[in-house]
Amino acid sequence: MAVGAGFVAGALDHRVQILRAAISDDGLQQVETFAVHGAPVWASRRDVSDGERWQAGQVNADITTRFLLRGSGFSRDLTAKDRMTCNGVTYDIAGLKVIGRGEWVEVTARARVDL
Repeated sequence: MAVGAGFVAGALDHRVQILRAAISDDGLQQVETFAVHGAPVWASRRDVSDGERWQAGQVNADITTRFLLRGSGFSRDLTAKDRMTCNGVTYDIAGLKVIGRGEWVEVTARARVDL
């Protein structure tokens, strides 16, 4: 069954870990740190093509990826302040979209890459 552009529901073949920001005080200042939030979840992953990035005016050394997660209270609670990791790469969440009647959550995320 197809779900969204370029995604297949049966292809939840990547494990992603959500990271949530927390403010801590080191005695001199308040520092934002990211810690594991919840258990890893299965997701489908699709990198945005260079053509799409070029049309959007993105020319940085980064990668934009769309992840598809099963809809749940946990996945629908994600915000753009959260981060996620997949295959050792940390992504900033740039956008979230609930698909259908909440059965799926599409996460658009960006990561800096070393050239």
